[in-house]
Amino acid sequence: MTKRLAIPVLAASLLASGAAFAQSTTVEGAANGARAGGQVLGPVGEIVGGTVGAAVGAGLEIPNAVISSIPRDEPSVVVRERVVVGEPLPGAVELRTVPRHTEYRYAIVNDRRVIVEPRTRRVVKIID
Repeated sequence: MTKRLAIPVLAASLLASGAAFAQSTTVEGAANGARAGGQVLGPVGEIVGGTVGAAVGAGLEIPNAVISSIPRDEPSVVVRERVVVGEPLPGAVELRTVPRHTEYRYAIVNDRRVIVEPRTRRVVKIID
């Protein structure tokens, strides 16, 4: 594959796989995109992939209205596992629907509010 054809193909594949970046913020999207692009096209691919990944990540940022809608005064669940963005929460943790934003789920784990992708239970954002 020539570089002329590979760059648009790389960009299209990164945009098409928005779900792969669903846990990403702009910075994480850029890093993931650069890594994927570098594997395909080397330094040029890193630049293209980083740019596309950042754009995808920016589009998936959690709106402030969602974050401010998550209650602070609910009891916290304690888990032994480390809670990090991109990793799933244990099945025993109850996911709650964010008030007025039913497409988002959250949990309060180890005294921290986390936004979770409901289908995979992966942590999207840690708020506190």
